[in-house]
Amino acid sequence: MKDNLLPSIKYCVAPDLDNQDFLVHHCLFPPQQQITFHQHDALEISYIIKGSGKRIMGNTLGSFSKGEIAYVPSNMPHCWIFEDFDAYDDGTIENISIFISPKLLDTLNSFSPEICAVLSKIQHIDKVIVFEDATLIEMQKLMVLMLNQNKIEQFSSLVKLFSLIAANNEKGKIIGSKVTQDRNTRRLQEAHRFVLTNFHKEVNLDEAAKFVGMERSSFSSFFKKMTGQSFFEFLTLYRIESSAQMLLKTSMTVAEISSSVGFNDVPHFNRVFKKIKQTTPTAYRNS
Repeated sequence: MKDNLLPSIKYCVAPDLDNQDFLVHHCLFPPQQQITFHQHDALEISYIIKGSGKRIMGNTLGSFSKGEIAYVPSNMPHCWIFEDFDAYDDGTIENISIFISPKLLDTLNSFSPEICAVLSKIQHIDKVIVFEDATLIEMQKLMVLMLNQNKIEQFSSLVKLFSLIAANNEKGKIIGSKVTQDRNTRRLQEAHRFVLTNFHKEVNLDEAAKFVGMERSSFSSFFKKMTGQSFFEFLTLYRIESSAQMLLKTSMTVAEISSSVGFNDVPHFNRVFKKIKQTTPTAYRNS
């Protein structure tokens, strides 16, 4: 069978790094305009100011919420998929992303031994890391300050960010590693991506199998072997977890949420929700 999974990772050049060593990018846009699964040469530091949803970082699917800062090393496939309901009144989400050319680190390595030691740690980070506690707060402050700084001031702040990342990378939480070239792992990643982008509508096994590049029967057995769950058990759990977030973060009715996560029948949604969460949607919202 032809392996059609690699082209699904979109390669892109980080914006405007041909003539500068780093770029501070302030983004305000509707959730659906977020770029899909992609990778680029640049190192990236991204701060989610407004928005929440699911992210794929290399080989790992997870959830994110506002306030998170992630360090993404060079050539790490990644994407954020924002929920429509968690946005500003004008329908936009907000984040700050800093893109850094790897050449900048090579150039700075010729400076003082102190800077060289910091950059060496940065260059050896090969996983996606998010930060917590005092480190996170300090990084948030620096990234917001950079929006109103000139290039020299931004460079100084960037060096401070490098120092914080280098000093705390072992304390940070790893949320993703490089995508392995193992075919089965890539196929599972594709199955996760299919769920993320299609859970809100009617899904059938044939569509999922085709997306991954497998026959229906082979895909069903493969998914069960890799995860310990059937594909539809995984899909249902994802839908319920998404609905739980919507119950807590929106004023949408249970019926509206049920439809938004792919259930066509509200009583059925209520039964499934109670089975997984051990409580009704209404009680969960009020708890």
